[in-house]
Amino acid sequence: MTHPTSNGERDLRSAVLRGTRGHCPACGQASLFGRFLKPVGHCPACGQGWSGHQADDMPAYLVVLALGHILVPAVVAMNLRFDPPMWAEMLLWPVLALILALLLIQPAKGAVIGFQWARRMHGFSGGR
Repeated sequence: MTHPTSNGERDLRSAVLRGTRGHCPACGQASLFGRFLKPVGHCPACGQGWSGHQADDMPAYLVVLALGHILVPAVVAMNLRFDPPMWAEMLLWPVLALILALLLIQPAKGAVIGFQWARRMHGFSGGR
């Protein structure tokens, strides 16, 4: 379990990494998500409540930012090297963007929740 330091700070790095893996940022023992993007009400292992998070659009913003940095160079490189037909690109890039977005959105949301918890933002200001 992550214990606060003597001055009450929480370990940001471990909280974000645990959240990214979909585990409770506080203890790392239980799952953070009950459904794909719905956090559990509280951690069954340590009792930390997760209803106070306010991730809002930040995970989607992070995913769009990451996808742009991944896909734009890939599109440019593919066009310079192979010159694929337009129909192939119209099929490949949207499908690839959708798959990558679905793979990245839950880790991004977990990281944002872990960050908020570690920095005692929003509903996480009190408690341990």
